[in-house]
Amino acid sequence: MPEASFSRGASPGAQQPPTAVPRADVPRADPPPSAIRAAAAAGPAGLLASLAPLLSEWLPRQRWFAGKGRPITGFALVCATELLPCATSGTTPGLLHLLIRAQQPEPPGHRHGSGCGHRRGAAASDCYQILLGVRATLPPHLAPALIGRPSGGPLHGRTVYEALLDPRLATLLLERLRMPGTLGPLRFLREPSADIPSGLAPRLLTAEQSNSSVIYGDTFILKLFRRVSPGTNPDLELPLALARTDCTRVPAPAAWFEAAPLGEGAGAGAGAGAGAGPRADPFTLGVLQPYLAGSTDGWQLALDAVAARGDFTAAAHALGQATAEVHLAMARALPTSHLRRPQIEHLAATMSERLDSAAAAVPALHPYRAALHSAYEDLAALGRAGRTWTAQRIHGDLHLGQVLRRTVEGAARWSLIDFEGEPSRPLDERRRPQPAVRDIAGMLRSFDYAAAVGGHDSPQDWAGRSRAAYCAGYAEASGSDPRDDPELLRAHETDKAVYEVVYEARHRPEWLPVPMSAIRRLAAPRT
Repeated sequence: MPEASFSRGASPGAQQPPTAVPRADVPRADPPPSAIRAAAAAGPAGLLASLAPLLSEWLPRQRWFAGKGRPITGFALVCATELLPCATSGTTPGLLHLLIRAQQPEPPGHRHGSGCGHRRGAAASDCYQILLGVRATLPPHLAPALIGRPSGGPLHGRTVYEALLDPRLATLLLERLRMPGTLGPLRFLREPSADIPSGLAPRLLTAEQSNSSVIYGDTFILKLFRRVSPGTNPDLELPLALARTDCTRVPAPAAWFEAAPLGEGAGAGAGAGAGAGPRADPFTLGVLQPYLAGSTDGWQLALDAVAARGDFTAAAHALGQATAEVHLAMARALPTSHLRRPQIEHLAATMSERLDSAAAAVPALHPYRAALHSAYEDLAALGRAGRTWTAQRIHGDLHLGQVLRRTVEGAARWSLIDFEGEPSRPLDERRRPQPAVRDIAGMLRSFDYAAAVGGHDSPQDWAGRSRAAYCAGYAEASGSDPRDDPELLRAHETDKAVYEVVYEARHRPEWLPVPMSAIRRLAAPRT
């Protein structure tokens, strides 16, 4: 997308091209009473310069900000769109949609490669989606949403705040999704069969980590992706594909919105239009799906079972069946491939590199490195011996917090949610076919976490029974038991545990013993 495009909102469903950013040396008429039209007259620097000091303070405090611990060295404005005009006077709130790149030093140990998004030696630059409410003064009930008051620029003297905490503005966002159309660089789309009523009361979930979610009347949930990149987000792509296979384990998207790629309504910035280079992909910005009211996530159910010293094997068995059903449906709906010797050796080598990087960051891994490397060496040896495996699209970040259970017609039923994959990984990597066992390994690790965090007297026994039941349920539904490929399963579970060690060491040191227990088990001599 070209940098610094501006557009003003129109009525929902209207098609309107963005307003071009005028050159500073071209005479202009007096600007209309709209903050973003005023910004267009002043050039992109006016809006961005006025917001940068506020965003530099506010962004690092957000749970979904990925660059914590590194200073923000600058911002670049990708586009700004008025979903509701930001008047320069009056009491009516405005709604301003921003895509902004936050420039930061590279993270320690960063490896350049496909999808990293910046050149070697250049500052790292993540693109964030921000929705700003704009008012003259902030009502008391919106005080927690405050971002600040810009000094200078088109919003000078106004109050800007997190728009999703304002029910009026969150409702407007739903209305845009109800009535598809184009608004400058933004495109709102809807499944023809989706019934989305108006007037659903919004509430913002506060427990999100990498994104933000708004529930509308216990009927729909809107996930807004905060860190975005070109390409269809798997959390839209996969549920759409599964819906067309009649898979009922995953809520089907009802509507979504995206930012147009380069040269398709993204503004009249330099390079837009024909001849600007290869066609780029749109940025997926948000997905509206049915909200599974009355459901409980698997993590809470597992913790409840541990606290009650109860058995979780029946639930784990049913969850294994649900996982297999989703994997089978994805294999039908989307292309698959075969992992042969070159791919298997590359997979094992990549896992080994991650282990070496992790051991450099967390010295507690040092005594186990050789034994853990053997898991990857065993996998590569099978590839050299001619063994192959199927790769397909997978969930990508499956654990007990990504599954919901509710009662449907008197029976407990599992659903899988949040198909975004690990948000820290590049989008093209998350969309790549992979062995289904990667999802299975993630869930097996989650049983270990539940037993340990829940404080079970015999955590390994509880987790072991749950793990076995899950694999048995998966085998029953798929016809393939993941335990029949022990080298493949061990390699992926080891890779997951190594990732967990680094994560816990950095963010939750008190939880580090949980993955370290798995490291010791996986490194132990096999009998």
